[in-house]
Formats: sequence, C-alpha cells, structure tokens
Amino acid sequence: MREFDKISIQEMSKEDMLMIIEALEYTGTNTKIEAFIELKNSIVKELSALADSTEDEFVEYLNR
Repeated sequence: MREFDKISIQEMSKEDMLMIIEALEYTGTNTKIEAFIELKNSIVKELSALADSTEDEFVEYLNR
C-alpha cells in the first residue's frame, strides 16, 4: 500500500464537506471529546483561509 501524509479534498462537494463539518460538531458536542471539535475548527479555518473569507462566511457559503 502506498503511504501518504496529506489528502486532497479537491473533488469533494460542498454538501459532503458541510456534512463532515456538522458530523464533527455533533459528535464532539455529544461525546464531549474535544478532538472532534478541534478537527472541525481546523478544517473550517484552513478552508476559509483558502477561500479568502471568514470562518462564518465559509460555513454560510457551504449552507447555500
């Protein structure tokens, strides 16, 4: 098996990304495992920086 350190999300739909973000939020909130919230925050932070927007603007964009 080929090993890699990073994964590209270039071909992921907005709907799929929103589902992942919401699932991480839901899981973190309901299990009280902070790592899920931290991962969600990290993903949103990185993607909003790539989109040259605020984190709130990016999440709003995904919801459209």
